[in-house]
Amino acid sequence: MTDPHPALLAGNRTTLAGYLAEHFRWEVDDGVGTITLDRPERKNPLTFESYAELRDLFRSLAHATDVSVVVVHGAAENFCSGGDVHDIIGPLIGLRAPDLLMFTRMTGDLVKAVRACPQPVIAAVDGVCAGAGAILAMAADLRVGTARSATAFLFTRVGLAGCDMGACAMLPRIIGQGRAAELLYTGRVMNGDEAYAWGFFNELTEPELLLDAARSLARRLADGPTFAHGMTKTMLHQEWSMTIEQAVEAEAQAQALCMLTEDFTRAYEAFAAKRRPVFEGN
Repeated sequence: MTDPHPALLAGNRTTLAGYLAEHFRWEVDDGVGTITLDRPERKNPLTFESYAELRDLFRSLAHATDVSVVVVHGAAENFCSGGDVHDIIGPLIGLRAPDLLMFTRMTGDLVKAVRACPQPVIAAVDGVCAGAGAILAMAADLRVGTARSATAFLFTRVGLAGCDMGACAMLPRIIGQGRAAELLYTGRVMNGDEAYAWGFFNELTEPELLLDAARSLARRLADGPTFAHGMTKTMLHQEWSMTIEQAVEAEAQAQALCMLTEDFTRAYEAFAAKRRPVFEGN
């Protein structure tokens, strides 16, 4: 096969290891990108600026050649306390409907961007995980938590509907309709043991081991066939609105594309040689 035209690469391929985030910390180590929400004095809340920057970063990940998996976690002992009461909630009071809709669409766009980027996203959740923080964890593909974590969808407790940023569509698919309805109506805390038993967390670990556990999982995914992982993520989301027949056909087309990859050939050759395959994501 010939290499793509340079102009095509220039418009659709980039690297993000050198990206300097302004409103959170960002680092890339051997294909694993790590986002650290870093306002520990307020339990890592989100602001207008961090919402927008997170959205833009996740959109950029669609073109990144040096990031295969993303880990999101919070500084110190908490994940994220949601929208900052002083920096966001206060200024929203008194705004007109068009301006409020601009804000709610921006927050929703962050969820869309997390779901649309081809990289698996892993949330490492400790301590407070509330409001928009709980949504950010929910939007991730996988979640590693601790027993002391406290996840709460708080919207009804501040006079809002539980249907925020896609919660009514996504949370029931993760933990079931009845359990999701209870959390979204009451705004109560779901502790770590409960979150693990209900399937919200894929793994439960000790707080001091949390980030290592999330990065270990990320490393396993980054060492796999990353193009195929991106296809799996796409199918997991697209098939929500498909019939079984449509899903089977869509997966047939997706798998046929994956069979054209060099990783597929590498896997066969490694199997035939009785050695472990080394995937390169192409």
